Amino acid sequence: MARTGLAGAVRVARWADNALGPGRDAATADGKATLSAATADRAAADLGLTPEQIRADWDTARLAGLVEVHGDSARPGWRLRAWDRDDSAVLRGWVALFDAWSLALPEPEAHEPAAVAEAVSAMPQVLSFLQLSAGPVPVEQLLDLLQQRVIELRTERCEVSYEPGAEPPVEAAEPTGTPDAPPASLAPLLDWALEALASVGALTCGAGQATLTPLGSWAVWVKLEQICVAAQSPAGNIEQSAEDMLRGCAQLRPNAARAEYRAWLAARTVGSAVSELIDAARGEDALLRGLAFEALRVVGAPAEPDVRAVVDEPTLRPYALLWLAEHDGLDPEDAHEVLTREEATWLWVDTAAAVADHGEAPMLVRHLESAVQPTVPRLLDEVRAVGHPRTVQVLVALAAAHPDPALAKAVRRAAFQVHTGG
Repeated sequence: MARTGLAGAVRVARWADNALGPGRDAATADGKATLSAATADRAAADLGLTPEQIRADWDTARLAGLVEVHGDSARPGWRLRAWDRDDSAVLRGWVALFDAWSLALPEPEAHEPAAVAEAVSAMPQVLSFLQLSAGPVPVEQLLDLLQQRVIELRTERCEVSYEPGAEPPVEAAEPTGTPDAPPASLAPLLDWALEALASVGALTCGAGQATLTPLGSWAVWVKLEQICVAAQSPAGNIEQSAEDMLRGCAQLRPNAARAEYRAWLAARTVGSAVSELIDAARGEDALLRGLAFEALRVVGAPAEPDVRAVVDEPTLRPYALLWLAEHDGLDPEDAHEVLTREEATWLWVDTAAAVADHGEAPMLVRHLESAVQPTVPRLLDEVRAVGHPRTVQVLVALAAAHPDPALAKAVRRAAFQVHTGG
């Protein structure tokens, strides 16, 4: 159903990818990859559609993340790239469209923006009721529910009423309605909301009733599940920053940490969560760098553009390359093969820094076994050449932890040479 509902948007997005990309001759007259009137006419001629259909499908493509617009240019979103091979990309695209239902149709002009915002804020409860009903529900019943929810929202904001002509209470905001009285004129707003949700394929309307489509019912269930996941954070890190959340997960077992990542992610939009995690990975703590990319593995495909964008950052490059290799289907045990010898060595030092800062001495000694170099002298030579900022500290910690006096002396000598520039 999601593929069918978004087929028109995919068609226009692929046309734009081919016709409006950098260096192509079919760009618009102003040289910008935007959907100007000329572009819409050209797309309509190429695809055998009307310009109005093209604009509607283009708007859908943008809302579904099939096209990403940056300033005056547009480029394909990750969902378009993954469309044919990844069903989850299709479903995520439709859920993004579902989340943006209030943008699908123009807002009623006769209503204040605040009233429209109240109706939009109250609709999740209406959708939940539709989902639990598992069948058609009279629109009048939905209107009653919407009115009750708006009253609750106003009460939660502590809005108070006062007599006409009287001074409002000190520090009280100007009221928008009486909390315990039904809000007026919500029927047109409900009609607009139901029509917008129907336009994105979430429900159907007819004979004074509304019914969620199977896809709409699934989407509402997913949203409810996300709320439940967020409420069941085992370590209580949902409201923390990415850095603090990762620190809180450092001592958890892998499965428990992944559950915490899922809860933290469920409470945020994907874009902001990914940005926070990558910013945390850029810090000086190597442990957080590794944990951030573990959390990004839980995010999955939506994180691909951001991870790909940091491949050229030396500090993040090895982690990003491994993440992308695994995302592309390479076995995690073989993913290290995508790294050059120098990148693998840099990653070994970075991981050793995390162990030295947060682990125990035996763990650092065992970390020697994960090096790609066949001998310790070869490892020391390449570690000294790789230029990691924590090289000296790692070698000093390894020398202090290793039980072999001769090997510890060689490691200490290497640390001294790096420190003095020798």
